[in-house]
Amino acid sequence: MVGSRRHRELGYGDGVFRRRLRLCASVGAGLVIAASAAAQPVPAAVASPSAEENPVVSVTIDSFLPAAPKPGDQVVLTGRITNTSSTTFGKAQAGVCIGRDRLTTRAQLATIPTEANEPIQQRNDCVGLANSNSPSFQEFGTLAPKASVRFRLVVPWRDWGIGPEPGVYTVGVRFRGDTSPSDRLSAGLSRTLMPVVSAQPMPRKVNTALVIPLRHRPTLLTGDRFANESLADSLAPTGELGRLLALGRSRKVTWLVDPAMIDEVKRMAAGYRVHVDQQIRPGKGQKTAAGWLSAFTASRAKNPVVLLPYGDPDVGSLIDAGGGLRELVSQSRTATEQFNLGGPQLFQSGLWLDNGSASSRNLAAGSTGYAGAKADDVNLVPSSSWSADTRPTLSPSPVYNVLTPEGPVKSVRTVIADSALTAGGPDPATANSPIQVRQRFAAETALLAATGKGAITVVAVPPRGWSEDGLATTALAEGLSLPWTAPVGLDTLYRSNPANPLPKPALTKGPNVPRSTPGLAPNQLQQIKSLSDALRTYVSLLNNPDQADENLRRALLRSASTGWRAFPDDAQEFASYELSLINGQLGKVHLVTNSSGGKGGHREIKVNLSGSKGTFPLTIANELNVSVRVGVVVTSANRSDLRIEPLQTRVLPPGQKATYQINASAEQNGLIRADAQVVSSQDLPVGSSQELLIQAAQYGSVGWILVGSAVALLFGTSAVRIYRRVRSERRNPTPETGEDPLHPAPIDPAVLNAGPADDGPHPDEPNPLTAGEPLRVTPDSLKEGVGTKDG
Repeated sequence: MVGSRRHRELGYGDGVFRRRLRLCASVGAGLVIAASAAAQPVPAAVASPSAEENPVVSVTIDSFLPAAPKPGDQVVLTGRITNTSSTTFGKAQAGVCIGRDRLTTRAQLATIPTEANEPIQQRNDCVGLANSNSPSFQEFGTLAPKASVRFRLVVPWRDWGIGPEPGVYTVGVRFRGDTSPSDRLSAGLSRTLMPVVSAQPMPRKVNTALVIPLRHRPTLLTGDRFANESLADSLAPTGELGRLLALGRSRKVTWLVDPAMIDEVKRMAAGYRVHVDQQIRPGKGQKTAAGWLSAFTASRAKNPVVLLPYGDPDVGSLIDAGGGLRELVSQSRTATEQFNLGGPQLFQSGLWLDNGSASSRNLAAGSTGYAGAKADDVNLVPSSSWSADTRPTLSPSPVYNVLTPEGPVKSVRTVIADSALTAGGPDPATANSPIQVRQRFAAETALLAATGKGAITVVAVPPRGWSEDGLATTALAEGLSLPWTAPVGLDTLYRSNPANPLPKPALTKGPNVPRSTPGLAPNQLQQIKSLSDALRTYVSLLNNPDQADENLRRALLRSASTGWRAFPDDAQEFASYELSLINGQLGKVHLVTNSSGGKGGHREIKVNLSGSKGTFPLTIANELNVSVRVGVVVTSANRSDLRIEPLQTRVLPPGQKATYQINASAEQNGLIRADAQVVSSQDLPVGSSQELLIQAAQYGSVGWILVGSAVALLFGTSAVRIYRRVRSERRNPTPETGEDPLHPAPIDPAVLNAGPADDGPHPDEPNPLTAGEPLRVTPDSLKEGVGTKDG
């Protein structure tokens, strides 16, 4: 024990000795450095290695209560500060600040300076409060990089230093800290709006129609198969659609619904499967979907419903693309007008344009020209679609007849939503945060209620892509409980009451703000076009187009959804999947080759033409479960002299084959490469073409001369023989009666040896016998017919 303690004491002494030695060395080195520095020029400043030129700290305000204080009310702000820089701050502090200007008009709210491009240290539009001992300040000590602390600041009314007059102020929370013993910086600032209201009731109520979109990008592929679980996650109570639907339980709102999403939720509620890692697995959200659908149906008893065009298509992109894509807008509106939402409650059909797509041309094209259009259809357009100097006043009514000189009608009735109600701010970086949205709505409606007389109705619609989690819209709905607001349904603006008829809408020019948000990408539009062309071909192929699967038409409409803007990869997968389904159906109607009997396009078909004209067969098979009306067209790929007689289309029952006789002709012989294409009743190509090899065996002009010469020679020699036979018979009359010409008597040799007649040989007879050479006749020569005149 003693020995070990002795060793520890010695060790302690050695450590002290070593530390003292290092201290002396460091002091000596410091003196040397100081001496050398004294001989060098003094620099202007030496920055700390960890210091930044303009370090930034994130300040987030999570709550502001009360939303609209009265003079004398205490205000409480809570939130979080996060050091997003690489600088360590000493004596960190959060404090409340205020802009001294009292804003009394909505125009002043719209022009609040943001100073977004100025360093936070130089922003002086939010001045700290005078009382540093107030609970409106909070100390944190040291704040290291990536560190985060929460704050709770309480501001007594007297600390604001403002009067009791109503108005709107910009207030905020500023962060300050030391970066060095001599430098203290303002490195973080977040502002919001504080409406100050009178203790007396407001002069008027602000009737507010809050329109809440219920929509989701398409996920249904076909049947009960879904691409992913994103819709099921959104339907959950903590998902976007779950949160939004909950707002209608205690408040009067208007649902803006995509009927395609309702179709998908119904399919989920009945059971579904999901593609996961190239496998198909049971879906997990069946009960969630059923519960959400039940709650939505119940909410319709008090909340009106406006149905968007089926699939919520990107109207601006489709109309700009023109052609067949433009027609999809009318098709989607027709599908909505014919949609069966279920239940006794009524619904309206609506069009929702924003982000610069709300031009008068798009408004006219999207609101007219579709089957089932009604006079009370709703067209929603935000006021931000107009420039500030041309914007309608929206008072006392937000309903206008917008002039549409490009369309078939002169004007379109339009409900203009007040974009200022959802603008948030005043700082652009945090404009869409829930607390900023609620405070902006409170400030805007407070000024409306405090100025003017008579009833006024405003419409609030969250912009597209505004809140992916639904929290900002939830904060907006909280503003409906303010004392000067009265929630109403959008139907009060388009459903006339005979006892209190609606005033005739005023006229206004169309929106004039250029498109600010990009629409569907060019490759997305090309995929939609390919899918549209394939579906059009399939429908024209059917003998009864009404038998076309409605799910195919609706899949096409979903492929053009606005929801694809933020999900281009998912959009490509969806369109490719649907296109493969239709092409698979088209591939079941095909030519049958004579070599393998398989589908067309794998092997060529070989046929022969013998002569200038010929006929060959082509067989078409229909493997669909419906009748089709088809024909076949043959075109030459390397010759211009091939002629094919046109064919009429024929009805081919399901599971049957039909053979077409092709009448063809060619002017020259040789090999002809041709393509045989199955076509629909509208002459649209069905599937890929089939290659034909046609061998034409055709006579040329030389061949015809030779054939003619041969025929002339044949007839000439026959005529000569006939003539000679006739002469011979005249010179040798027919035997007397009683002799049988078919069985003549034997020739007497003596007669033959008697020599020629006295008159001598005839000069036309060939090879006359010379004298002294008697003709010898034997039985063998008689058998072979030697010596006849025709021999």
